[in-house]
Amino acid sequence: MPDGLAALHALGVELSQGLGFPFSGIRFLCGKKAVDACFPRGKGIGIRRPLLHQILLDEASRLGVEMHWSSRVYVKDDQITMDGRPVESKWLIGADGQNSATRKWAGLDRGKTHRRRFGFRRHYQIEPWSEFVEISWSDRAQMYVTPVASDRVCVALITGNQHLRFNEGLRLFPEVEARLQNATAITHEQGALSSSRQLDKVFIGNFALIGEASGSVDAITGDGLSLAFQQAVALAEAIRCENLATYQSQHRRIAQLPRFMAEAMLAMDGRPRFRDRVFSALTANPALFERMLAVHTGAIAPLSFGARNAASLGWHLLTA
Repeated sequence: MPDGLAALHALGVELSQGLGFPFSGIRFLCGKKAVDACFPRGKGIGIRRPLLHQILLDEASRLGVEMHWSSRVYVKDDQITMDGRPVESKWLIGADGQNSATRKWAGLDRGKTHRRRFGFRRHYQIEPWSEFVEISWSDRAQMYVTPVASDRVCVALITGNQHLRFNEGLRLFPEVEARLQNATAITHEQGALSSSRQLDKVFIGNFALIGEASGSVDAITGDGLSLAFQQAVALAEAIRCENLATYQSQHRRIAQLPRFMAEAMLAMDGRPRFRDRVFSALTANPALFERMLAVHTGAIAPLSFGARNAASLGWHLLTA
């Protein structure tokens, strides 16, 4: 997303043209109703994770970071060993994902898990048919289509139904299924847990958590990587000032809006009548969706959405 690219830029990482595929905004679809909006500032980029991973590794190596692949790290009573050898460090960062082992031994596991859902994805070799990331809604799931190259798209299914799988889910979205009918699947189906988790603390002493190890928002926001990059900027500044308490406050600030937007969007999940009213409201006044997307990407402050826009949305919801 554009705010994630801005945070990458602040970290000194630029994604050159030709890497991934630029997209102009977001399109919501529900049955025959559709509403879309372009980002007010710049574009987003759909990019395969292995490619982005390599770009980040190359930049870290250029800056002198030394990688120790396949090393076994063990921590006990604040003593760190790597492959059996003691290691001293001024700072220690846990960046090991949702099921973070470092979070557990640091005693930072306390918090709230608000919602757990299930995500599945597959890539198809087909020319992208839209300049937008398309999010289609049904009673049981959402399906995302993201262009990631000039000849391929990533198709993802996110659902609260633990028994629903990709092929069955695809049938819930006949228009997407029709587009992919003659396309070649070029990756196997892969799945992951999408959770909304908020921790009480993300640091203790000289140890800090970052990325999904430090909490997460539902994948519906598309903000997972953007959050991690923004947290990296804040953590670097806190380390420079030798004060991780400032990282705690910045971490809360960074996650506040994505959490709110996730809950707002998920209010439509499993509520077909309410979802239909929302789509009727947004299609009747597309400018509302543009303002909401601007808030979502940080282009304008939430208060800038304004009482008039909020009242207009409320009126359309009541009269839809």
